[in-house]
Amino acid sequence: MREIEIQLFGALREAEPGARIAFETDAATVAQLRTELLARVAAWPDAARALLPRSAFANSTSVLRDAEALPDDGRLALLPPVSGG
Repeated sequence: MREIEIQLFGALREAEPGARIAFETDAATVAQLRTELLARVAAWPDAARALLPRSAFANSTSVLRDAEALPDDGRLALLPPVSGG
């Protein structure tokens, strides 16, 4: 197991005090982490939970695809979908 820390952005910031969530996980890929996170955030408002499947995980340099490994340092950002002009 390893420690993961996820910084929340956009509409997800209001779902968690401090706009961060940290926990230990056995997840190895982004897809596994996304599945685990959905189970962990059952107390989040429905609107925030609905964003999670469509949100992107990123490390310090790039957006990660679901099949990619989690970063070695365990630090991620969770970026909800946005629109704008």
